[in-house]
Amino acid sequence: MKITVPAGIALMAIICLGRGVGQEIAGEHAVGRLEVVATFDGPMPTGVSVANRGVGEATANQGRIFVNFPKWGDAVEYTVAEVKSGKTIPFPNPEINHFSEGDNPAEKLISVQSVVVDPSGKRLWIVDTGSIAFGPVVPNGAKLIAVDLETNRIVKKIVFPADVALTKTYLNDVRFDLSRGREGMAFVTDSGANAIIVVDLATGESWRRLSDHSSTKPEPAFIPVVEGDIMLMRLPGKTPSRLEVGADGIAISADAKLLYYCPLIGRHLYSVSVDALADRSKTDAEVAATVRDLGEKGGASDGLESDGQGRVYLSDYEHDAIRRRAVTGEIETLVHDPRVLWPDTLSLAEDGYLYFTANQIERQAVFQNGRDLRQKPYVLFRVKVDGTRIQP
Repeated sequence: MKITVPAGIALMAIICLGRGVGQEIAGEHAVGRLEVVATFDGPMPTGVSVANRGVGEATANQGRIFVNFPKWGDAVEYTVAEVKSGKTIPFPNPEINHFSEGDNPAEKLISVQSVVVDPSGKRLWIVDTGSIAFGPVVPNGAKLIAVDLETNRIVKKIVFPADVALTKTYLNDVRFDLSRGREGMAFVTDSGANAIIVVDLATGESWRRLSDHSSTKPEPAFIPVVEGDIMLMRLPGKTPSRLEVGADGIAISADAKLLYYCPLIGRHLYSVSVDALADRSKTDAEVAATVRDLGEKGGASDGLESDGQGRVYLSDYEHDAIRRRAVTGEIETLVHDPRVLWPDTLSLAEDGYLYFTANQIERQAVFQNGRDLRQKPYVLFRVKVDGTRIQP
């Protein structure tokens, strides 16, 4: 009996014989030993921050973990939470997390994008976008709130005026230099109207810098590739379009001389003089003159972090990775793992662990022709690194 073998199968047989049946075929390798800290079966998280210093008689705040859930379309019961025993608890209380029509926007948390424990370890700062589902900023809704971690009470609230938090503003992330002025200064990325917002924490005054500067805008013509797919906004009945998100990730150097930042849509890292940002007598042109393009960083980033050794940590959502840039500019890979689906915010703790959220942003319906392809749970990971946290 004559048996005819299709050409494709015959070719595969030859390949298998050449390699040896059962021989392992090469694939990508994982980097970094990841630990799962917490998982989330509800709305997707973006920010994470770990309290690093004890307050008062003991170190009760050491290792406290805070996360936030912005209102992008998921059902969000509370927008800020503390993670305790694997569960999320509304923080600082349930009441402030409940915003409804008729409430005073300045008195409630509307939609929080980031939470950051400042270098003192004594306060958690909450970045409230004042924007729901990326809509216009609610008047008096965009704000920066400080919670005392010893009492869990709000001790400072800075509401951004309309000429700082513009209608299209989207407050994203924040870093601090507590050595400037009476109480320090904060620096906030505006990824909607493209700028760095500077805040005097003592007076509550705020002002815009690098507004619509090329470094705070999405890089022209850049389109990310995530999970092997070209990432475009795709909705049924609409022409695919490029995502336009500017200044997002932010970090500050150990000596507080440089502020690092990057647009979400782009692969370049930038720095600007903190002295120039903080000096209100400087013109916009003088501030812009201190901007440096530090080149490509291996992939597009969402969150940034820095350490006491002067290095910058870079999430890489295009390659399921976390990288680190040395003072010399050399970039190394700390994490590469297929589970790291859109690494978002980074937080370096005093115990030498780098914490970060992975929230599958690329699988949202807006990028998948109206189909939500996210798979719960979302994850908070950590990985041991040899960096030390910047001290105040």
